[in-house]
Amino acid sequence: MFFRTLLHSLLSRFGPRLGHYDVARTRFITLPTDQDILRHMNNGVYLSIMDIARFDMLHRTGIWAIFQAKGWYPVVVAETISFRKSLTLGQRFTVESRILGFDDKAVYVEQRFVRPVEGPDARPGDVEVYARGFIRGRFLKRTGGVVTIDELTDAVGAVPAEVSVPDWLLEWSADVAMPATRAPAPSIWE
Repeated sequence: MFFRTLLHSLLSRFGPRLGHYDVARTRFITLPTDQDILRHMNNGVYLSIMDIARFDMLHRTGIWAIFQAKGWYPVVVAETISFRKSLTLGQRFTVESRILGFDDKAVYVEQRFVRPVEGPDARPGDVEVYARGFIRGRFLKRTGGVVTIDELTDAVGAVPAEVSVPDWLLEWSADVAMPATRAPAPSIWE
């Protein structure tokens, strides 16, 4: 994953520039090291590839340069993924990443693993979704502390009206949130 990350860091510098809320399309191919014992891409690899695709999106939208100048960096707070179809060795696929919107503390990103539809009825541009994931992310300051959503939107610009987080995703986020205290969580095994 390290070399794949370096490769995409380089490629994103030369990829087409995007608006902050455009869909970023990052191309990949399944490698032998992505496979599990059932000969399809391991579920954990999907999450790592989602990381790479988000960094590609941040680079190509110019947001990464803003973060670097301000000493900010992103962290994942929560993520979920659903699978529809397996990716196998040597298959080319694209991860489509887009910012869905914000709540009072975090940003939400949708990412889809897609491949072109094949067959006699396929139309150019049609894609089949193999997996879809969502992340909730925060931004931290290298000097300490959390970047507020107001600071974030001041830095990257106004949020378009059509950018909003679906209610079900906000509910999911609340349901999976870790407690704010540092006390150990009760064990489900007791």
